[in-house]
Amino acid sequence: MKWEGNRESDNVEDRRDGHGGGGGSPLGGLLGGRSIGIGTIVVALLGGWIFGINPLTVLGLLTGGGPAPQVQSAPPSLPGDPARRAPANDQQARFISTVLADTEDVWKDVFAKGGSTYQEPRLVLFRGRTGTGGCGAGEAAMGPFYCPADQKVYIDLGFYDTLTKRLGAPGDFAQAYVIAHEVGHHVQNLLGISAKVEQMRSRASPAQANALSVRLELQADCFAGVWAHHAQSARQVLEQGDVEEAMNAAAKIGDDALQRAQGGAVVPESFTHGTSAQRQRWFGVGLQQGSVKACDTFSARNL
Repeated sequence: MKWEGNRESDNVEDRRDGHGGGGGSPLGGLLGGRSIGIGTIVVALLGGWIFGINPLTVLGLLTGGGPAPQVQSAPPSLPGDPARRAPANDQQARFISTVLADTEDVWKDVFAKGGSTYQEPRLVLFRGRTGTGGCGAGEAAMGPFYCPADQKVYIDLGFYDTLTKRLGAPGDFAQAYVIAHEVGHHVQNLLGISAKVEQMRSRASPAQANALSVRLELQADCFAGVWAHHAQSARQVLEQGDVEEAMNAAAKIGDDALQRAQGGAVVPESFTHGTSAQRQRWFGVGLQQGSVKACDTFSARNL
């Protein structure tokens, strides 16, 4: 991916010195939060026993589970507050900041053409655990996730080692796809899609709720593709092999692939993010068409 020399975002908040972490039980962020993530990837790898909980899928999944444990949160940020920047010589943080800036440029333009204003999210870098503004404790084991309550994307950079070494999905564009997927959840939040899905899930059976989760996640994959489409058109960011890197990452984090990796049976009713083929397909739809309307997974008969 061609990224060096491009604009870096001012919305990256670096908490890796421990600011904003602490407190809570090991599962605090899982059982009390309302975050949306790219998948229970690290959790599934580190402990198959937790796979059936699916804690990071959609808002309101565990609303009856009681309050989240208290965690020591970072002070709430207000619009216009400066983010705590990463060191200038941190290459991986610079990459993430540049990708985030590119998503800002793309979605700002897409929203403007639709007659509205894009509100930029912040991206929080942390280690181990951190507090969130309404989604409980953020844990590294959760993988990257988006908290709609504070409109922030959270990522422990150690996840990228897992993505490369344990999931077999290397490459900088695979990493960019992960960020773009989480920003896709932010777009869903701004458009009111996440809230509507939460309402529908609260009245649905477990199987129906999982099916809604799948459609929400596949739409975020499609939105990631929309970003890639416009970034390529405007700035020619793609290099040879980049699309293949993203498609490979999408395949490695499909629900069926993760369940097979655990050595268990593939149970479609338990899917919350979609199969490998579905995730690849919807990223491809966004990449090829570059249209938000094309990403209407909720009206699609066949995913």
